[in-house]
Formats: sequence, C-alpha cells, structure tokens
Amino acid sequence: MNTAVNETGAAAGAGQERKAPGRPRNAQADEAILDAVLEMLSTGQSVAAISIEAVAAKAGVGKATIYRRWPNKEALIIDAVAAMKGTLPVPAGESVRDDLIMLVKANRSGKARRYGKATVCLLPEFLKDEQLHHMYQAVIEPRRDVMRGVLRRGIENGELRPDLDVELSLLMIQGPGMMQHMLNWNPGIPEEGFAEALIDAFLRGASA
Repeated sequence: MNTAVNETGAAAGAGQERKAPGRPRNAQADEAILDAVLEMLSTGQSVAAISIEAVAAKAGVGKATIYRRWPNKEALIIDAVAAMKGTLPVPAGESVRDDLIMLVKANRSGKARRYGKATVCLLPEFLKDEQLHHMYQAVIEPRRDVMRGVLRRGIENGELRPDLDVELSLLMIQGPGMMQHMLNWNPGIPEEGFAEALIDAFLRGASA
C-alpha cells in the first residue's frame, strides 16, 4: 500500500478514536445522516454542492449533531461510502471459487446496490480531489486485501497457478463487476448468475 493510503488509514484510525469519547452515539442518527449524504450523491450533487446544513436538514438533525461525529464534510462523505459498502465479508476458506463468488456478490447487494448511483457520481470527484481519492482508496483497500488472501491461499494450496499475478487478478475480477453494477455496461449480460459466470471465466485461465 502506498504512503498516502497509509497516512489516510492512520487518519481514519484517529477518526475512530475521535468518535469514541463524549456522549454515546445514536445509531439511528448516524444512519439517517449517512443515508442523507448517499441520497444527495445519488441525485448527482457534487461534493462541493453538498453542505453540512443541507445534510442536517435532510437527515432531520442539527448541524451540531453532525459536527460532534465528523470534523468536516470530506470525512462524512467517506464514512457514507464505507457504510454503503457494509462490513467486510469473511470467506469460508474451503473453495477459492466459492469465496470469489461470495466476494463479487457482496459488492452487489444491500446498500451498495441501493446507492450504486452515488459511487458513479463520486468517481469524477475522486479524480479531481487527490485527498478524497486517497481516502476512498483507504476504504476499499481492506476489501482488496480479503480477495488477495483468497487468491494467495489458492496459489499456496494448488488451486490456482503458481505464476498468477494477484494484483492483475484483482482488477480482472473487480473491474467488470463494478462496471456492470454501476453502469449496466453490457445489458446483454444477465444479472442472474453474473458472479458465477465471471469467476468461472477468470478461473479458466487462473486455475492450476
């Protein structure tokens, strides 16, 4: 992982420490605030156009409630993205194929599906703002690490080729999933069975 991402990860960890003291968190208020951000992004509002005041009004909370939880708008938006992606999936560890299918499906369900448009609207923001880009990378890097672990385990136990390029494999698996999920890039590919078809196509070249 590059230095910028490490620094961002450290900042995120510090943010978690920042949130711990003080009055207890209200889970319902947190969810309402994060959902408000995602809904605003889903309608095409840019990061610059979103204000703490507007988020507070949409979530039905006061500005002070937001500022007690997040130091600035950028931190709030990144937390909203993290909430959209949900908790890290845990592979069963029995079959590389089954684990990879589970990981692809995990990125296409729950809030990730509901707020897919939010990610599309954020992509140009990540290209324009280096800090936001590094923060986003820090959010998704743990998910890459889960898939890296599955691929490396497959290499070690002989399910996958010993010369497999793990980083390129990540791109080959995650890229098509993201394009179909966010943009429906090829409408000719059915949603049902997509994860299985994608992983089976990958394994035809990656299996030992």
